[in-house]
Amino acid sequence: MTLYNQADKNTRLTYVYIVGFLVFVIGVGYVFAGAMDNSVILYGCVIFSVIMSFASYWWSDKIVLGMLGAKEIDHENNREIYHLAENLCITAGLPVPKIYIIQDSAPNAFATGRDAAHGVICLTTGIIDKLEKTELEGVIAHELSHIGNRDILLSTVVVILVGFVTLMADWFRRWAFFGGRSRSNDSEGGQLRLILIILAIVLSILAPIAAVLMQLAISRKREFLADADGALLTRYPEGLASALEKISKDTEPLEAANRATAHLYIVNPFKGKKASKLFMTHPPIEERIKILKGMDIK
Repeated sequence: MTLYNQADKNTRLTYVYIVGFLVFVIGVGYVFAGAMDNSVILYGCVIFSVIMSFASYWWSDKIVLGMLGAKEIDHENNREIYHLAENLCITAGLPVPKIYIIQDSAPNAFATGRDAAHGVICLTTGIIDKLEKTELEGVIAHELSHIGNRDILLSTVVVILVGFVTLMADWFRRWAFFGGRSRSNDSEGGQLRLILIILAIVLSILAPIAAVLMQLAISRKREFLADADGALLTRYPEGLASALEKISKDTEPLEAANRATAHLYIVNPFKGKKASKLFMTHPPIEERIKILKGMDIK
């Protein structure tokens, strides 16, 4: 399989996941609204989710960088890193993103920003110190690919959808607990409402779990795509493969990492913690390295 085919395949799979997610959310919303016999609750939930997500979309990069204590660098105080990013941006046709550094000896990196014009790449001091130039170039190319592919926008949309499902499930459980009842009196309508209520109770428990699993699945697909695009950008997949191997084998955990931001990093920042593949924020490193090493760039 060529690099171009791999990128195309991952893009198609991502579209399938997103469409499936949207259908899933609409179905859950329909069942909850029908069970509660009040469409106003559904509309209110959507509006509330959009308003809350709007703020996180516009200011999420500043919030994340502030949480991690990241400091911005420029051409004057770190020319080597700046030139690596600048050269790759010229090749990719992207504006040079802002570059931030986290004072942490654990090697890792991530990208944030809502679009290419507001892109940010953040590197730890550990990844700068421990990787060779070709490896670091592969990492930066991977993060630039996230920016170019507008993965942050995609992630924001998915967060909105997951938040919507979770909020609706929570509201329905509260409604059921405090004795919510149907307003419908006709027999046929009452039977349908009873079915919807039973279904909604089941969904209120399972839907948030399913939504998170779908979110993680989409996140993993975006990592595969960023690997492929990053390797295409450098024309040297072995550089990124070697970087992933070094980062994953480094036993030092990232002190600034937390569950909310773990999915942003190029490699899971929580070292030595095993999880089911379904609940992983990143694809298995071995699988990513195997794909990169098997890519044929001509």
